[in-house]
Amino acid sequence: MAIAKAERLMNLALCLLGTRRPLSKRELRGSIEAYLEAGSDEAFNRMFERDKDDLRELGLVIATVENLDGEVGYLARRDSNRLPPITLDAEEAAALGLAARVWQQARLAGAASGALQKLRAAGMPEAEDAYDLPYSALEPRIPVHETAFEPLMLACRDRRTVVFDYRKATAARPEQRQVEPWTLECWRGHWYLAGWDRDRRAERVFRLSRITGRVRSRAGAFTAPVPDVVTVRETVESWAGETATRTARIRLRTGSGYPLRARAQSVRELAGGWEELEIPYGHGLDAWLVEFGPDVVVVEPADLRADVMERLRAVAKG
Repeated sequence: MAIAKAERLMNLALCLLGTRRPLSKRELRGSIEAYLEAGSDEAFNRMFERDKDDLRELGLVIATVENLDGEVGYLARRDSNRLPPITLDAEEAAALGLAARVWQQARLAGAASGALQKLRAAGMPEAEDAYDLPYSALEPRIPVHETAFEPLMLACRDRRTVVFDYRKATAARPEQRQVEPWTLECWRGHWYLAGWDRDRRAERVFRLSRITGRVRSRAGAFTAPVPDVVTVRETVESWAGETATRTARIRLRTGSGYPLRARAQSVRELAGGWEELEIPYGHGLDAWLVEFGPDVVVVEPADLRADVMERLRAVAKG
């Protein structure tokens, strides 16, 4: 089935690229064998519309033109579907190759590899093996385990409002959210969605691992302006706990919590296999500390300790 569809898409693309004038649905149906075999006009129309959308998804620019008789035709102009000459030096090619490797464990792996192959076919230099350079021993990876990632990525691209159920760390049950998605950001190995919460009429950041169920897209693109990408990243950074305004004092079990140790401003050894750390305290630190479970105890401030206890109680309630 996959081979048959690929062949049908290829034939449709060749027809649209090879014509000098717009071709109507009737003409396209008579030119492509798979369309001739469609059982009815309705079946053909469904197949054609899906194929047209798939080709556009793959990047083919298809123009829709109406003639004097009111009949709609389609064509893909070559000048609109031709890449400009690619001029990359070895260092730029190495950077692209490194970026493609980042997605090897994510669902974008196929798209990244395919894009790299197309660029190489168009003349992108291989670089003197960029992967054999000293820094290639480091394997950059962005893991994507959340099923919500792909539909949210597409919604950000298409500016489509999404609806999903979201469970806050302090809540026992999820609540429905209706969001205009802006961007996805990875922070400390976790993915976050930044966007506009329509029900709360405010900017919000959502951690993908707390989205439950299916992400549903609404028809039609939203028209509200999206903030500058730098502003969005700062928002994610703030909600993820990176914007520190105070200092917190915690006790950490010896041999655990290495990400916390990396941020510690001071470390003091205690008895019984514990150490006391001073770390920057900003929004979201309570959610991060909860992830370390019984290996972390908050000493001060009292409000941070209370927030951590509240989150732990919510987790215990399920």
